[in-house]
Amino acid sequence: MRPDGWYLTEDVDDFLARAGDFVRSRPALHVTQLTAIERLRTRGAASYGTQAPLFGRLEREGEVLATLHRLPSLGLGLTPLTPEGADALAAHLAALGHSLPYVSATLDTATAFAEAWQRHTGATPSLRTRIRLYRLGTLTPPQPVPPGRGRPVGERDQEQLMSWIRRFATDVGEVVTIDAGSWAGTRFADKRYTFWETPDGTPVSVAGVNPTVSGVVQVDPVYTPAHLRGHGYAGAATVEVSRAALAAGATDVVLHANPANPTSNALYQRIGFVPLAECSVYDFTTTTTTN
Repeated sequence: MRPDGWYLTEDVDDFLARAGDFVRSRPALHVTQLTAIERLRTRGAASYGTQAPLFGRLEREGEVLATLHRLPSLGLGLTPLTPEGADALAAHLAALGHSLPYVSATLDTATAFAEAWQRHTGATPSLRTRIRLYRLGTLTPPQPVPPGRGRPVGERDQEQLMSWIRRFATDVGEVVTIDAGSWAGTRFADKRYTFWETPDGTPVSVAGVNPTVSGVVQVDPVYTPAHLRGHGYAGAATVEVSRAALAAGATDVVLHANPANPTSNALYQRIGFVPLAECSVYDFTTTTTTN
């Protein structure tokens, strides 16, 4: 065994055969990795770029302790690691000549890896964002429920849906092209969406859910146009998709929120979501010198 215990592979099926039980052992916490793997298997590596995907497991005495994934052209995603494990991984990847645009993980793990990556490569880390992962406890509809109802988004709603998703992406700082030609290649295409609409049939909010992975459904995104906020529409839409997920057999419903946004965090907690983990994303900048 390697001194650091890390095993890397570009074969997703090999990775799942050796580390799948570990990843699925805490599906709510590992939902980002499970979702990435499912998209890779569904869409194929070519849909993410020309590079091969990367997976890894930290194994000691036959036990998997942590895993990593990196989709083509994207950054590194990690399950929780000790500072020593983060340093060993950074040293291993640096020795292999890997270049990373960013790391995403739970707060302590992301910070430990970012600091280790700087030590081993000289790349400068900068905190891009913090993210709070919530898991649904007891679903509690908002009181009062705003007038209206939930309605699945259909083909006739595609233009409005894409317009709202473009605005959502802008609001959260996500750089993505969303139009009829690019939609199928975005991370938004494989979701199921529900509008909350007023009694006269006017959509006022939208909530999406990812395909179920290991019993977990992730709510993403939730968006209400700015001029319609403050009426409880987002909470109603989130409750609607969460209730549908549970009715369809989901064992967990999760979502991510920016902890710097008190309004959305208070909303999710009012309707039954409980904080599960604090996460962060660090971008890496490599300084090049010229003579």
